[in-house]
Amino acid sequence: MEIVTSEDRGATARVALKGRLDILGAEAIALPLAALAGAKQGLIVDMSGVSFIASIGLRHLVSAAKALARRKGLLVLLNPTEMVAEVLTTSGLTDLLPIVRSDSEALAALDAVQQG
Repeated sequence: MEIVTSEDRGATARVALKGRLDILGAEAIALPLAALAGAKQGLIVDMSGVSFIASIGLRHLVSAAKALARRKGLLVLLNPTEMVAEVLTTSGLTDLLPIVRSDSEALAALDAVQQG
């Protein structure tokens, strides 16, 4: 699993994940994701490169989303693959981990939460 912070502007950060979000992948993203969730108000996680997600991967995403929500922030998932989106939907996590399909949709969701 690879995690790359590609954009870091003010209160919002954008990260791209690439690979399998299994036990090894989750271990690789745990600390960077937690650090960003603790430091930012908004987090855009590009999931287009994630080919597989296990429950431990979901756990780290949920933990980061909850940390942001406690401070009136939001984590959004950008362009997850069909399989990953299905896992998120079936798990009932799309309220906590909203799925967006474009950068503009992601920024609009973050702006809406931060304004109100």
